[in-house]
Amino acid sequence: MKFGISLSGMGQQPAGQDMRRRFQEIVEYVRAARDMGFQLVYQGQHYLTHPYQQLQVMPLLARLSAEAEGMEMVATLLVPVHHPVDLAERVATMDVITGGRFILSAALGYRDEEYQAFGVDRRRRVSRFMECLEVMTRLWTDGEVTHEGAHFRLKGARSMLKPLQKPHPPVWVAANSEPAIRRAAAHGYTWYINPHATYATIKEQIGAYNEAAAQAGRAAPSGLPMGREVYLHEDRGEALRQAAPYLGGKYQAYASWGQDKALPGAESFHQSFDELARDRFLVGTPEECAAELERYRSLGVDTALVRMIWPGMDLEAGLRSLELFAGRVMPSFR
Repeated sequence: MKFGISLSGMGQQPAGQDMRRRFQEIVEYVRAARDMGFQLVYQGQHYLTHPYQQLQVMPLLARLSAEAEGMEMVATLLVPVHHPVDLAERVATMDVITGGRFILSAALGYRDEEYQAFGVDRRRRVSRFMECLEVMTRLWTDGEVTHEGAHFRLKGARSMLKPLQKPHPPVWVAANSEPAIRRAAAHGYTWYINPHATYATIKEQIGAYNEAAAQAGRAAPSGLPMGREVYLHEDRGEALRQAAPYLGGKYQAYASWGQDKALPGAESFHQSFDELARDRFLVGTPEECAAELERYRSLGVDTALVRMIWPGMDLEAGLRSLELFAGRVMPSFR
């Protein structure tokens, strides 16, 4: 199993925080993770993130690539609010900067504020998402692109900057709902498993993903990437106590954004931290974390992007958890 760090809880901070200082801490965190043997760096994208302020993903990862030498870099982008020409050239630029180690995680998005701000009709986001991915891929692989679609029109477009990876960088699809997961499988995209759902939900969704791939006559990937919330301490109770104010606060914000409504069934983030953490977060001792990760590996997960710091948490606490993970969890999966 490969392991990476998620920076989404560090690049997003409460209003009033010194973001220059927080950025410097991110640089230190990435250096530490690299030296500990983590293999990937991940950052997601959101806009208008009240009550948090957030660094934007592409310039952040471009700057961090110097510290992350040899690590793969993964960016989740809200594809429907972007134009495929801009997206194709920015991803190609990142692939050059990282030496061919860039991965695009494509997300549909779920927040009305973001669609409204970019003037995109949310009701048409799925067709815009799929069309954008199609045109972007053609810009990477074709010499000249003429396209007349429902959302984008190009005539003889030639994107001269090509990615280093051939035919193009990996494209994951970050999805929460079963229709989106099945759609990703049917079109041959690797599904990036969200960090919000419970183990039981993920197990069902992996079954649905593999079924949809088979129905479309496609071979499902041999392994899938997954995001998880992780916090470690020698004592489980202390791990829960230390994580609760920050991880719990983050999920209160998700609840206000409607993130839980994007999940299947009657999932709700409006519950106590202990209830929310059960079968969802990997918060506890290193041994408990390793046992939980083994359950996911048995489902076919081969890459885990772990988020160990959340808005407002100090760097030292995050580094202690990171060291426990690298020293006591990762060796079991090599």
